[in-house]
Amino acid sequence: MSVRELLRPRTAIDLSKRPRRLRATAALRAFVRENDVRLESLVQPLFITDPGQPSGEISSMPGIFRYSVDGAVAECRELSALGINAVLLFGIPDFKDAYASSAHAPNGVVQRAIAAIKTAIPQMIVIADLCNCEYTDHGHCGILDDRGDVDNDATLELLAKTGLSYAMAGVDIIAPSDMMDGRVAYLRETLDASGFTSIPIMSYAVKFASGFYGPFRDAADSTPQFGDRRTYQMDPPNAREALREAALDLDEGADFLIVKPALAYMDLIRAVAEISDVPVACYNVSGEYAMVKAAARNGWIDEDRVIDETLVGFVRAGADIIITYFAKSYAQRHAKR
Repeated sequence: MSVRELLRPRTAIDLSKRPRRLRATAALRAFVRENDVRLESLVQPLFITDPGQPSGEISSMPGIFRYSVDGAVAECRELSALGINAVLLFGIPDFKDAYASSAHAPNGVVQRAIAAIKTAIPQMIVIADLCNCEYTDHGHCGILDDRGDVDNDATLELLAKTGLSYAMAGVDIIAPSDMMDGRVAYLRETLDASGFTSIPIMSYAVKFASGFYGPFRDAADSTPQFGDRRTYQMDPPNAREALREAALDLDEGADFLIVKPALAYMDLIRAVAEISDVPVACYNVSGEYAMVKAAARNGWIDEDRVIDETLVGFVRAGADIIITYFAKSYAQRHAKR
């Protein structure tokens, strides 16, 4: 018997159903593609510096930069031309203290950036991250109590004050990332009482105490001076707790929910999407970005293919919005298709 005869399909095998038929050409594969990444759903994070802080490329995040306010405006013009319609702002101030005073200063770095971007590119959606770790001299996300832990309730007032200053500067969306209990309700009440009823809250509802944040702390100069953030950020093994956090933020009035990080938590992107009646975002964080860049620079992976697979994987998991440092480079490759 010949090899061809040995390998011939047996009559008992039903080969009338052949999924490979729909993979035969690039056109066919595109024709039946179930999920796709929309440029309109990508958010590019931007680090904005006060004049006394260093700008330029971030060593642990190749291709990502710290910008002056003017530099951020120029970058937003480029992003808009590529079809990226949203940015997420993080500030690096000249002055830090125990009470994050620079965070809510009317002329603070993020407040100035909001106003400048909205004046120059009105159609750009400007999202302001709302946290205190970049502004405190101790690097934690709120006001410390006598034991050195973050005082949840005292921090709520500080967050609301900063959020209100962002609203007054013209922000489109406020994104609290501090993981204090009750902060969405407190912020919503403060905004509404001040006439800012139309500003949505994009809550970091599910934010884990993760090892994937290392490069961000380098970029934002926000490493804690002691201890860690495990008393307020979530414990990575917990899934039911993540759904509880999401449900609480929905009840408190969140208009979006964020799952952070993304790659190791795609099961929770899916789980949150299944219970949420508001859009779900995921944050493809700095460590995830840095791993891809490092492996690509060593020639171990095809960077573009891995980025494409990663982003569409988030969509497949249920993310409506993707916050990613790859937004600009993805748009540069896909905007003109």
